[in-house]
Amino acid sequence: MTSRAGEPFVLPRAVAEAEQLLAAPVPPTGPTTAQGAPVTGEWTATEGAGFRIVPLWEGDPLTGVYAPEWKDAEEAADAHLAALAHELDHRWGPHATVRLHVPLRRWLSGGSPVEPLFQALFAVDLYGDLTVWGPVGAAGPGGTGDRWFAVTVGHSDGDAPLVLAALVSEGPLTEPDDAGW
Repeated sequence: MTSRAGEPFVLPRAVAEAEQLLAAPVPPTGPTTAQGAPVTGEWTATEGAGFRIVPLWEGDPLTGVYAPEWKDAEEAADAHLAALAHELDHRWGPHATVRLHVPLRRWLSGGSPVEPLFQALFAVDLYGDLTVWGPVGAAGPGGTGDRWFAVTVGHSDGDAPLVLAALVSEGPLTEPDDAGW
């Protein structure tokens, strides 16, 4: 669960939070750490060397939900992602898609190293492909240089809700080479 539980998806708020995330500082070095709300411990952000990931929206828990309601929940999450991507395309230009199947297979196998950013995404159950813009200029207070920005939808096992999250990276967000996979 995230700190966004129970909040409706509001496109203007999501866009404003995306722009704030793009302009906010990220740690240049250090370990990857997940942060939680002080009282509940619900996930609020994860940051590591050169990146920050935050939840933008969380759907309802899927406890006791089966098809077609499950499909409706997935479609709602995908629609939120598409609406946000459409708006950001107007602001930052067309997006690209970065598939995560290669780093996910590496992470699950434990055999090959996975970049800390991908490890951080998987640790909070964000397994969906990334919708990516970049480089995008980081305007505003605290913004430095060009950054990469992405949104994704994730879902953990069981009855957990779907989560729409955003991330900013100081380095390029590119699809890892699938050689050998």
